[in-house]
Amino acid sequence: MIRMASGWFYLSCLLLGSLGSMCILFTIYWMQYWRGGFAWNGSIYMFNWHPVLMVAGMVVFYGGASLVYRLPQSWVGPRLPWKLLHAALHLIAFILTVVGLVAVFTFHNHGRIANLYSLHSWLGITAVFLFACQWCLGFAVFLLPWASMWLRSLLKPIHVFFGAAILSLSIASVISGINEKLFFSLKNTTRPYNSLPSEAVFANSTGMLVVAFGLLVLYILLASSWKRPEPGILTDRQPLLHDGE
Repeated sequence: MIRMASGWFYLSCLLLGSLGSMCILFTIYWMQYWRGGFAWNGSIYMFNWHPVLMVAGMVVFYGGASLVYRLPQSWVGPRLPWKLLHAALHLIAFILTVVGLVAVFTFHNHGRIANLYSLHSWLGITAVFLFACQWCLGFAVFLLPWASMWLRSLLKPIHVFFGAAILSLSIASVISGINEKLFFSLKNTTRPYNSLPSEAVFANSTGMLVVAFGLLVLYILLASSWKRPEPGILTDRQPLLHDGE
């Protein structure tokens, strides 16, 4: 019977799930309450899908997928189910991301607005490009059976590094995107951004939730006591994982 490996770990997971849900729900509420809701017709309401789907895909689902191997249940038994779960969650994140990109590019093209001119867009498209490369490499090397253990050992640190780097780029892109959206939306209103109207307070708070979520994901990824032990060195942790065997 698998028992709790660390109370702090599961408490962190509970907090992470709450933060991730709040990130998505806060973004939906912002777009619905202040920006008029959603549509799929090339209008500004189509654009409103973009922040929701990018937060859900590139931050929340991506961050959650990155932590699959931190679950103590994944430390024992066959790795294939956990590899499939890891790949599937990342694939869901990527699909949400692609739909989010379709929304913003369609809106820009419909309104004859230039694409990929801002720092926000450069950060975002870089993160998405690296994500696509990361997923394809991970699928080819770590999921398919052809790769040798030597090659997997060589590429694993690179895979882990770019996983954290992509999440960091995604968070930077989201934060800059929130800032950019507020500047554009509030520049010709009676209460501009620098007067901190209620929309700005709410959107800034959403950005802080995204930062908190990302930092917690990175902390769990980097905490050595929560990393999956390599085969053959599951020693002092082993009694925490088995009971009655």
